[in-house]
Amino acid sequence: MTDRTVISISGDDRVSFLQGLITNDVRRAKDGPVYAALLTPQGKFVADFFVLDRDDLLLIDVATSHAPTLVQRLTMYRLRTPVQIEETDLTVSRGTGPAPDGAFADPRHPNMGWRLYGSKDQSDQTDWNALRVANMIPKTGIELAPDTYILEAGFEALHGVDFKKGCFVGQEIVARMKHKTELKKGLAQVSIDGVATSGDTITANGKPAGTLHTVSGQKGLAHLRFDRATGPMQAGDATLTRVK
Repeated sequence: MTDRTVISISGDDRVSFLQGLITNDVRRAKDGPVYAALLTPQGKFVADFFVLDRDDLLLIDVATSHAPTLVQRLTMYRLRTPVQIEETDLTVSRGTGPAPDGAFADPRHPNMGWRLYGSKDQSDQTDWNALRVANMIPKTGIELAPDTYILEAGFEALHGVDFKKGCFVGQEIVARMKHKTELKKGLAQVSIDGVATSGDTITANGKPAGTLHTVSGQKGLAHLRFDRATGPMQAGDATLTRVK
């Protein structure tokens, strides 16, 4: 799992500091990792991560590609709050087989196995792309991009947002999408008949209908306009159909 970085937040105010920023309830992290995100004030994606409360530290398990940005944003919000934000040397392992001692269940979905934080990699050989596609799990940098609204990426179904926890950055936009609008586009699973690749534009009756992202065998994850994804669609040389 060399694509993950673990950041620590220490200090007596660490929980209250993070609680006011991210989409999930930090207080639940004492019982195991919680899945959450940091958003812009406009409600758009900055980074997604897991938070674990352990040994007087909050540990944040984030994609290495997004770790510098997350540290920069947290440092910006820190102001005079007496907390320390540091990168650790912990290694993230994950798997779907028998869980090692000290491992935690992935909070996003029961099929996503376990995560372990330690000194060496104990990951197994799970085909993570196939598992993500089967269970509609978005990935940082692929389905989760800077212009993503997290509800369109399925965050509520993945237990990644708590609407009762209180304020967080971008909350007003997320709450408005939850309570006042019906999602017109978002993450979907598609079946693929033919050859299509990640990044292909999806069309329906000659009109843009979305973008194909992760492909695994004859299925994939795509970002779709739901009003145009009601029948056969095209991407590359393939015919796509939304799987409901």
